[in-house]
Amino acid sequence: MRRSDLQRRVAAATAGSAVTLDMVAKEAGVSPSTVSRILNGTARVKEAKVRAVQAAISKLQFMPNPVARSLARGKSMSIGVVIQNIDSPFYGAALAAIEKGLVRANYSALFVSGHWREADERRCIDHLVSRRVDGIILVTSCLPDAELAQLSRRAPLVLTGRKVAGERIYSLDFDSTPGARLATDYLIGQGHRRIACITGSEGHPDAEQRLSGYKASLAAHRVAFVQKLVTGGDYSDVGGYAAMGRLLDSGVKFTAVFAANDQTAYGAMLALHRRGLRVPQDVSVIGYDDLPGSAFTIPPLTTVRRSISEIGEGAAGAMIDLIEGRVPNARLSSPTLAIRESTRPLRD
Repeated sequence: MRRSDLQRRVAAATAGSAVTLDMVAKEAGVSPSTVSRILNGTARVKEAKVRAVQAAISKLQFMPNPVARSLARGKSMSIGVVIQNIDSPFYGAALAAIEKGLVRANYSALFVSGHWREADERRCIDHLVSRRVDGIILVTSCLPDAELAQLSRRAPLVLTGRKVAGERIYSLDFDSTPGARLATDYLIGQGHRRIACITGSEGHPDAEQRLSGYKASLAAHRVAFVQKLVTGGDYSDVGGYAAMGRLLDSGVKFTAVFAANDQTAYGAMLALHRRGLRVPQDVSVIGYDDLPGSAFTIPPLTTVRRSISEIGEGAAGAMIDLIEGRVPNARLSSPTLAIRESTRPLRD
């Protein structure tokens, strides 16, 4: 696009504003280009001029036109974020951290939910691309690797919980196997041997990793794996409640439960309560994620702690790096245990 065409579009975008950039410049005693550079964060001017421009903006109540600014930059200054369940406490905390990281770099976030369905996720992505977002963050995407690699040709991608190769893809992968093993190791260390496991959504890589960690811990401690002690969940409290009901109805004996996430543990503890079983006196329960509410359940939930905010801010930072031509280098800390009152040593 020729510069004259761009200037006409910028002028058209700002035509409806009562207060113009020129008026701000005149009030501050600087040039319009200086005001523009200060607004775009690219100015290298004296602090006194910055304060003068800020004072003029405040006095005149000037609102920079985002359309004009994006046209001038050649960017929308927005990032699409695809998650699977916007109602989930885990995703809610992750979205808050992503938004915080993007706002810090002057980007806005557009949130959409894929509902663990490939068709819905594709629809969300098409919508975001049509909005000309500068990049897309996919939180635990369920699309095939080849499709994600193809998508990266349309927009830079940051993936969490997945490992996908691509020129414009950064994978912020976190293996849940060590955390699941840590949880099961702890229960075994408390003397438990009949440990039930309520898994995550079937076919999801994260759920498979947590089941793998559970099995690896049993094997390391020479505790027999019993298939009847494993039942499927869906990462929700309702799913955890139903899964615990199936375990109890099966008649299989267990003294502890490893739940694939905290929401699953919430549902499992309620099911135990309604069957007249006490946590932890009759059954110890451990979760995964350490959601903010897990310290306030009755009893407070022992769980695997991983920093949700670290995941969100790391994804946001990696996206900004991709857009600005830097090589992302986000790192996640190792999982630890948050030991609370939902577990205790086994007593004969």
